Amino acid sequence: MPKILFLTTAHNFDDDRIFFHQAKELVISGFNVKICSLTARFKGEIDGIEIESFDILNESVQTKIQKFTEICNSFQPDCIICSEPIAVFAANKFRKTKRVSIVYDITEWYPAMSMLQNYNFLMKWVHGFKFFLIQLYAGFLSTHFIFGEETKKFPLAYFLPFKKKIILPYYPHERFVSENIKELNPNEITLCYTGAISKDKGIGNFFNAVEELYKRNSHLNIKILIVGAARKKDDEVYFSETLAKSSVKNIEIRKPTSFEAFAKAFADADICFDLRNFNFENHHSLPIKLFYYIGAGKPIIYSNLKGIRKHMDVSEFGYLVNPKDFNKIADHIETYLNEPQLYHLHAANARKEFMQNYNWNVIKNSFVNFIKNSLPKNSK
Repeated sequence: MPKILFLTTAHNFDDDRIFFHQAKELVISGFNVKICSLTARFKGEIDGIEIESFDILNESVQTKIQKFTEICNSFQPDCIICSEPIAVFAANKFRKTKRVSIVYDITEWYPAMSMLQNYNFLMKWVHGFKFFLIQLYAGFLSTHFIFGEETKKFPLAYFLPFKKKIILPYYPHERFVSENIKELNPNEITLCYTGAISKDKGIGNFFNAVEELYKRNSHLNIKILIVGAARKKDDEVYFSETLAKSSVKNIEIRKPTSFEAFAKAFADADICFDLRNFNFENHHSLPIKLFYYIGAGKPIIYSNLKGIRKHMDVSEFGYLVNPKDFNKIADHIETYLNEPQLYHLHAANARKEFMQNYNWNVIKNSFVNFIKNSLPKNSK
């Protein structure tokens, strides 16, 4: 039975992509699977998956590589799936003792803007170039690539075009996304924002659009549902100021929930939003929440991101917008209110598209076969 080891520094051991989708699917397919994360301490077995996790995220790079190497030496995997460069470097050390495939699963833009935000303008470029070279080196050491989305293929797929690769989007399994199609009441509407609460992710744009809707429709009972939390003090202050200025006071804030309960947390919503700002990193993202929204049967209004446009056509179940064009966003909301049959059509189309094209069952076999084919010949 081939052994598959997941190594991740920044993701939790029960991460939705790693644990609930990839690892579980490999167990079902007969692999011996283990996950090692560096974000929290845990040791045990869950659903047939061995887990050995450590709380050393803030330790040195050398400490992290050493811990990963120890796990590799004890587990003796045939394939190592890595989520970050440090994991790749550790896997490469182990490869000197045993033939093993190193699959680099690129789901985040690297370097992320958050990695550079504390540097001044000049040092941003210096460190950005340094991280860029680290990413290239990790790609060079890897044997295979998994890209979470088409727009994350740069630079590795272009600098290393001969390495085998697969696009594996963030489609959730249908068992985690229950259908909750609403019948729209023309006198009442619930507008929903989920995820990290920050200016960059569009919480201000969302409230500005709601404000525009309120100005035009003071008779309308507007409800705001927020599922998430601010991660930094600056974001908490910004959010508090935004709430204080809002004319709409019917606001419910629910704390971040577990992955399995996420879809239920926004079940009351009529329309789901993501109005993140336009910047290089956001433009090259395909927001994971999008698939949960449409799976639940929620029409969406999203920033017109390149990552979405290259991947799918949302016109049958929502709108892509300039996140600063609050008038246009309010227009779209009013269109749904004035044409409830259009709202219902978009809601039904959203669920239909999810079930036919954008759920885990559509891509799971491609993933399993890719891992099987990555194994060294003596491991298959």
